[in-house]
Amino acid sequence: MVSAEVKLASPFTDHMVLQREMPIPVWGTAAPGEKVTVEFAGQKKTATTDATGQWRVDLAPLTASSQPRALLVFSGNPQSEISNPKLSDVLVGEVWLGSGQSNMDFSVSKKVKYFAGVLNEEQEIAAANHPLIRMFFGEAQKSLTPQTRVGGQWLVCSPETVPGFSAVGYFFARALQRELNVPVGVIVESYGASTAQAWIRREAMLADPRFKAVLDRFDEIVSKHVPPTAAEIEDWKHAVELAKAEGKRPLRAPGADPVQDQHNPTVMFNGMIAPIVPFAIRGVIWYQGESITAPRELFPAWNELLITDWRKLWGRELPFYFCQLAAQQAASNGPDVRAWQAEALALPRTGMAVTIDVGEEKNVHPKNKAPVGDRLARLALANTYDWKIESSGPVYQSLAVAGGALRLKFTHLGGGLVAQGGALKTFDVAGADGKFVPAEAAIEGDTILVRSAAVTAPTAARYAWAAWPEGSNFFNAAGLPAAPFQTSN
Repeated sequence: MVSAEVKLASPFTDHMVLQREMPIPVWGTAAPGEKVTVEFAGQKKTATTDATGQWRVDLAPLTASSQPRALLVFSGNPQSEISNPKLSDVLVGEVWLGSGQSNMDFSVSKKVKYFAGVLNEEQEIAAANHPLIRMFFGEAQKSLTPQTRVGGQWLVCSPETVPGFSAVGYFFARALQRELNVPVGVIVESYGASTAQAWIRREAMLADPRFKAVLDRFDEIVSKHVPPTAAEIEDWKHAVELAKAEGKRPLRAPGADPVQDQHNPTVMFNGMIAPIVPFAIRGVIWYQGESITAPRELFPAWNELLITDWRKLWGRELPFYFCQLAAQQAASNGPDVRAWQAEALALPRTGMAVTIDVGEEKNVHPKNKAPVGDRLARLALANTYDWKIESSGPVYQSLAVAGGALRLKFTHLGGGLVAQGGALKTFDVAGADGKFVPAEAAIEGDTILVRSAAVTAPTAARYAWAAWPEGSNFFNAAGLPAAPFQTSN
């Protein structure tokens, strides 16, 4: 037998959290035909590697445990080296995958990423002593083909480590751990400005002519790509220095590799998701939407394909909870994008954390991330863990004409409708001509009455229907905001 190093897959490191109450795949590589044994929590499982050197065992479901235990790996070949024969401080609890673009990548401290840093950063860091919260932050990696490994390691949450944690992932885990009282782990695989299609595998796209056309264009660009010469690189570096000295925006690098462009299809999936499938997880939290490339109208379809294909990869209907974009004065965060995001709610076991109220007018990376994590956790608690709590703000249901006004009815009242800080704002109405004008809105019991003197026979209403709907303040008594909506298209 040929001697080869026995390796565990990337997500398996010291301090990890394993998912409770479901089978736990443990896999890796070794020499073809080699027997590999894994021991954990009284279980011993053995597998023989296939012809390509791949092996996998499946641990039987475990109950949650905050007791640190070791996971051991043995080889049937005494000559083989084992890269990690013993993983220490392994817990069992709840594991979630956090993915998307920069607002998921956004770290707790601005000292880690220039665009990051949460509200009350110093206080949040000082209070982050949560040894039962763990995070694996995947290192950035783009690829044309699926990879088997991604860099990263599990870290225990403490004031020393939390500055580099995904802020949304951390606040989500903190809320879950507090309520469930079990260890919580979050695997973060995210990258700034990445598109939805960048996180989808090639095989899933090929079945649909629309997606295949996008993939074909990418393949053509890749085939025609010519790497820049050393002289061109040196000229570019010189131009960048001149631009900086003159206070101008630096030029893009010549001959940029399309595979290293996070806007292109499959490249993020291949580099960062493929290596962690099928690590046992409870579900997914997702924050993406600012980066939408042409054809823009495909964005809802990309979202649907991503959700359905990830579910195929993990072999079950993963809960998938996503963030609707916050208010910001930019077309990329406009009401059309938020409406496209909301279309994913047609899929089962999905939920949307509304963030319209925590945006910043001129900042695509709002710092108020704690409510975002908390709202994602509410969705999980209510819909995955079956807690009897409200998980959504008011959701538009129907309207009725009431004289020269419209009476709007909602679900998810959460104890009652609320106008935070005064009269309701950012409501509009329109008549048969479809032209919306600002309207007065008032709460009457469990409904809202909307009217405008400029529209004597209103037929439609909308709320917060702008990129920056300043003053939007429609909530329920559970403290959750209503998503932007319009009563007709």
